This record gives sequence, C-alpha cells and structure tokens, in this order.
Amino acid sequence: MKHGLRLILPLNLFALGVFLLGLSFILPRISMADLGRETGLEVPRFVSLSSNKINVRAGPGRRYPIKWIFQRQNLPVKIIAEFDTWRKIKDHEGIEGWVHQRMLSGRRWVFILGENVIIRKERSLTAQGVARLEPGVMAQLEGISGDWCLVEAGSYTGWLLKTDVWGTIVNKER
Repeated sequence: MKHGLRLILPLNLFALGVFLLGLSFILPRISMADLGRETGLEVPRFVSLSSNKINVRAGPGRRYPIKWIFQRQNLPVKIIAEFDTWRKIKDHEGIEGWVHQRMLSGRRWVFILGENVIIRKERSLTAQGVARLEPGVMAQLEGISGDWCLVEAGSYTGWLLKTDVWGTIVNKER
C-alpha cells in the first residue's frame, strides 16, 4: 500500500503543476514590470504638473543637476519610472527627467496636439461641434470612453479623440 501512495502523490503534484501552467495562459495578467516599484500603480501612467515651476533633474535625487525647468501648471506628463519618492517623467515633446512626487498631481489634463481640434457634443465625428481648440491648449480630462475623451476647456465641455491629445494611453481606458 505504501508503494501506491508514493506513486499517486507525484502524479497529483504533476497534474496540479500542469493545471496551474495552463491557467497562467488563460487568465489576463499584469506583469510586475507594468507596476511601479514604489506605488504599485501602473507604469506608464499620466499625471499633471502641480506647480508653475518644476525642476526636472538628471536623476532621482536633489544631488543630480537640473536639466529643465517646466513652467506650466497642469501640463500632462507620463510617468515612465519610479524610484523612492522620485518619478521619471516624459512630456509631449519627449523631454525626460526626474521630479519629486510632490510636484505631480493625479488630476488629469490633456494637451491638444492636432490643428483645429473640435470638441464635440457626442462621441462621433459627425456630432455637433462645441468649440475649436488650437495646438498647445490644455483641457481637463473628465473621462474616457473607448477612443474618446470627455474634456472641459474653459466653459466648454465635450468629446475629443484620444489621437488629438497628449495625456491618454491610446489603446487603453486610461
């Protein structure tokens, strides 16, 4: 009888291993590489600048030299890395550097990239236009639905295509 038990146990462990391996291919997963080491939030992700003057450094700490000074509050930036209380960010022109987490806000804004972008009443290219925005204008991001962003620009509220702005990740609901 002991010999039979010795044979069944390895077979059950083998079957369990095969089952777990198969399950890993079926279930959607977020790899640890997609999560920030410090916050556990997804990387990359968009945030905005919380001040009109933000030093962008060559590395994650005050001992690193200042490379740039951003002077536009609410400018959307993409967090591309995390280290301790420092975040590596990238702007719409591809400028990268490190800023302290206190200089960033979770409030979402978008930066208009396209020429004469039209805010629309509904999520359709044929929907009535509410306002026309020039490149460089910033709008507060209120929500995302598919390929569309609900924004507020001054007193105007409506929908823009994600491809017309910097501040969203195009094939995702964020």
